[in-house]
This record gives sequence, structure tokens and C-alpha cells, in this order.
Amino acid sequence: MESLITAAARALEAGDPLGALNRVALRNDAPSLALRGIAMAQLGDLAKAKTLLRSAARAFGPREAVARARCVVAEAEIALVSRDLSWPVKTLAAARATLERHGDLANAAHAGHIEARRLLLLGRLDEAERTLAALGNSALPPASHVVRELVVAGIAIRRLKTGDARTALDRAGRAARQAKIPALMAEVDNANLVLDTPAARLIKRGEEHPLLLGEVERLASSTALVVDTFHHVVRRQGVAVPLGTRPVLFALARLLAQAWPADVTRDRLIGGAFQARHVDESHRARLRVEIGRLRTQLKPLADISATKQGFVLAPRKTRDVLVLARPNEEKHAALLAFLTDGEPWSSSALALALGISPRTVQRALEELARSNKVQCFGHGRARRWMTPPVPGFPTGLLLPTPLLKT
Repeated sequence: MESLITAAARALEAGDPLGALNRVALRNDAPSLALRGIAMAQLGDLAKAKTLLRSAARAFGPREAVARARCVVAEAEIALVSRDLSWPVKTLAAARATLERHGDLANAAHAGHIEARRLLLLGRLDEAERTLAALGNSALPPASHVVRELVVAGIAIRRLKTGDARTALDRAGRAARQAKIPALMAEVDNANLVLDTPAARLIKRGEEHPLLLGEVERLASSTALVVDTFHHVVRRQGVAVPLGTRPVLFALARLLAQAWPADVTRDRLIGGAFQARHVDESHRARLRVEIGRLRTQLKPLADISATKQGFVLAPRKTRDVLVLARPNEEKHAALLAFLTDGEPWSSSALALALGISPRTVQRALEELARSNKVQCFGHGRARRWMTPPVPGFPTGLLLPTPLLKT
């Protein structure tokens, strides 16, 4: 029996779930149930895997705390893959502590990596970084090194440090080849694609072109006046004017920047900023007030001058005005960006990641489903949403935190 269990475990470690099942598929003892659960997870049957792991945890005796903790860690990983971000993290923390006390440092580190990956999905970068730092990176098997470096790369990408991201992905690639697990190699390859996929659009003098992440990073040190739609700020080098709580002012700033050096007519400004279909004198009066407010806000960076037809932006200490825009600005673009990672998401997990109410997410998903942009399967709490990846669309690694730090 022990030889079969050991052989099955080695097969799973090598990424061979079918080889593991050949050895334990007909057994119902606790270790076999656990190994079967992990094998089913690797094969993609997550519901069956979860059931098997819970059965295994119940079957292990009171003296087998380490085995039960390993089952908890495996179930937590399934929850992560299933995008069940509300899975109880305290349960995972307790399992990790148990593994550390009993000297199972490899699985304890794996538990920590799962937690760091969850924090990364939620955009809690500082917490994810602290979790990794507490784990250390020595004496880990190659597969664990891959997961660790993928998290490091994800944090670097969100902080717009493409050099650090490439270095981490290079380390992940070497570890994946050493582990000889095809799924890990594919995950590293997919992560590398993020650095070579357009992450933003640059709009300048009425023309636009896509920007890679590295180009966005270099733009952060540009001397140009930048209207940043990721942060809703207007900035030039170290000076930034936040307009995230002033959507009308930001809309006006963007319209003026996109037209620069030309002016923008009053009717176009009113239509773009106020969403007014029919312009009357009250709209013109409101425009004068809002332009005055914007002029006050942008005083350190630019002036706004009136023209015969409308208004024109006059930047200070620079001859360039740029708009940094998202690759796709259609309605619900942020939600679609999460779904393009190819994993099935629950509406509650999307709400957590986006920081909005579950009902708002549900309404958005239903609207997207009606236009055939997303699809769902399952019912009730088991319902999951996904969409095929769209070339050129921002990936989940860039969300939910904005691309640039102010």
C-alpha cells in the first residue's frame, strides 16, 4: 500500500494525474482519497476534486493533523482556481501554521503562495509582498519556485516595473523547465505574453497608437503633460492633479487634451462632459463654471484659454500633451478584463476584486451575456462566468489596481 501511495504522490508531483489515478483510483482510504482529489483537480474536475479532498480530510484520524492540513491547502488552491475568493482564509492560515509546526515547510510555503496569489488578484500588493517575504525562497522545490516568481512578476507588472517582471519570469521559466511540468511552463509563457501585449493607448494630436507595458513605464518619466485615464489624474513628471472625484472636470480635461493644440467647441465639451443631447443656455452657463473650476485645479500644470468657438488647453513648461487611455473603453471593460484570464469566475469573486457590489456585477454580467460577450454555466452559488481571451485586451494581471502609481 505504502509503495502505491508513494508512487501516486510522485506522479502528481511530476504533473502526471493519470499515472497517479492508475495506482489509487479504486482505493477509498484517506491517503488515496486525497491523492485522487489532487489528481482530479489537475485534470480540471474541480467539483469532484473538492468532494474527494473533503472526504479525505474527514477520514484522516485526529493524530494525522499534517495530512488534514494538506487537504485544506489543496482545497484552497481549488478555490483560487475556481475564483472563489471568499473561501475562508483563516482556515488556510491555520493549515499553514500546522504544517510549519510539523516541519512540512514545502507545503507550508505552498499555502503561503496561494494566499499571496489571492491577494494579488484582489490588488492588495503590499500584503502579497509581505506574505512572500515571510516565506523566504530557500529550500523550495522547483514547482514552488515557479509559483513564487509568478507572484513576484504579477506584483512588478501592477507596479509598472517591467524590468523586475521580466527577471522574475526568467527565473520562473528556468524553474518550470527544471520541474518538467508542462502546465507550469504554459503558465509562465502566458505570463510573458502580458509584457508583449498592448496595455494602453496613447492619444496625441488627434492620433492614437497602442503602448506596451514597458512604453507605459517610460511614459511615467516623460516631460509631457499627461491626462491619465487609469488614475483619473493630470500630471507632468512629479506634479499630479487628481480628478478621480471630479468626473466632469476630468472629462473636460481629456477632451481638451485630445484636441490639443486645437480648441474644442462649447457644444462638444457640453455633450462630452454633461452627456447632454440638446444644448441650452443653462448648459453653457454650467460649462463656464466647470471650466473655471478646472482652470483652478490645473493652475500648476496648464491654463485654459477661451477661443471664439470654445476653449483650448495651454500647457506650462512643456510642448507635449498626451492622453493615456485604456486599450478598450467599452462599458464594463474592467469586468471583461478579469474574465479574459480564461478562468471561471463567480459574481461574488468579481465583486471582491473590483470593489463593487455583487448586484452591480450581476447586472453587468447579464447585460454582457445578452450581447454574447460572456457565458455562464452552473446554477445558484455554483454559477461561473467566463469568456475566451481576446487578443490585444488587457489581462487580469493589470487589474484591479491602475497601471500607474501617482
